[in-house]
Amino acid sequence: MTILVSGGAGYIGSHMVLELLDRGERVVVLDDLSTGFWWAVPPEAVFVKGDIADQAFVADVIAEHRITEIAHFAARIVVPDSIADPLGYYLANTVKTRSLLESAVRGGVMHVIFSSTAAVYGEPSVSPVPEDVALAPINPYGRSKLMSEWMLADVAAAHGVSYVALRYFNVAGADPRGRSGQSTHNATHLIKVACQAALGQRPGLDIFGTDYPTRDGTCVRDYIHVTDLARAHLAALDHLRGGGVSLTLNCGYGRGYTVKQVADMVKLVSGVDFPVRHLPRRAGDPASIVARADRIRAELGWVPAHDDLREIVRLALAWEQMLEHKNIGAELRPETGEPK
Repeated sequence: MTILVSGGAGYIGSHMVLELLDRGERVVVLDDLSTGFWWAVPPEAVFVKGDIADQAFVADVIAEHRITEIAHFAARIVVPDSIADPLGYYLANTVKTRSLLESAVRGGVMHVIFSSTAAVYGEPSVSPVPEDVALAPINPYGRSKLMSEWMLADVAAAHGVSYVALRYFNVAGADPRGRSGQSTHNATHLIKVACQAALGQRPGLDIFGTDYPTRDGTCVRDYIHVTDLARAHLAALDHLRGGGVSLTLNCGYGRGYTVKQVADMVKLVSGVDFPVRHLPRRAGDPASIVARADRIRAELGWVPAHDDLREIVRLALAWEQMLEHKNIGAELRPETGEPK
C-alpha cells in the first residue's frame, strides 16, 4: 500500500509524512512548492512536483506508484487573504479538490483523508462546538472547504469511496524531534508570529480586536499541536483500512485560550517582553471557536500526547530558533523553495 500526500512539503503535510515514514509506510508527496519547501520532504519519501489539478499528471502518479490512499492537505489557508481573493481560494481549495477527487476515482483510489477546518462553523451558537451544529462559514476560506466536504460526501455516495474529513482548529507547534515546523516566514499563525516577535524578527505582535465578548476581549481559539494532528490522520487511515465508515470529525483539544493568553505564554517561555499593538477587529474572525472533541476519541481512539500550551510554544520557539540559526531558505528561490 502506498499513500499519496498532497501538500506534503507544507507545514501540516510534512508532519503527516514524518509520522507515516516513522511507522514504515510507503509515501509519495505531491506538492507544487507554492508554499511548501522541497527540503521539508524526507529522502525516504518519493517527491513529485506538480499541480493536483493536472489530471493527466496525477493519473500517472497514481498508476506508477500504485496509490491506494490519498491524504489531501494542499490548500490556501489564510482567512484575510480569502476575503481579498475569494476566487483564488475557490480555485485552490474547491476546484482543484474536485480535480483531485476525479483523479482518485478514475485511478481506483478508495480511501481519502481530507484536511478541512473549523472555519466551516463560522460563528457557532454553542461552545464547545460539535460536528453536527449548523454550518455557516463567514469567510471564503471556510466556504471553500465546506464545498469540498460536500463534494467528498457526494463522491463517496456515488463511487463507494470512503473518507475521513478532519476539521482542524488552530494548529501550532513543531515536530518534537526538530525535523519540521511552520517554515513560511510571513505566515499568519499567531504562535509563530509571536515567537518571531520574541526573537526580534518582527517589531512586535499585532492583536486584532480587544472588544470581543470573551474573558479579556481578544479572540479565543483551540490550539492543537501539529504532531497530535498528524497522528489523528494516522488513526483515520487505520480506520479506513479497517473498513470503517466515512466520518467527519473535529480535531482540537476542547479548551480555548485567548490571543492575550497566548502572547503572555510566548513571553513567559521566551523570556522576552516583546511589544504588543492593539488594532481593530479583522474581517472574517469569529470571537470564539473551541472544539467539542469527544467524537474523534470515540471513533478513532485518538489520544493526544502534546495537549499543553507551554509545550506547544516551547517547540514552536525552538523551531524558529533553528530556522534563524541555520538560516534555512537563504539559498532558496522564495517563490518555489527550490535551490537557486
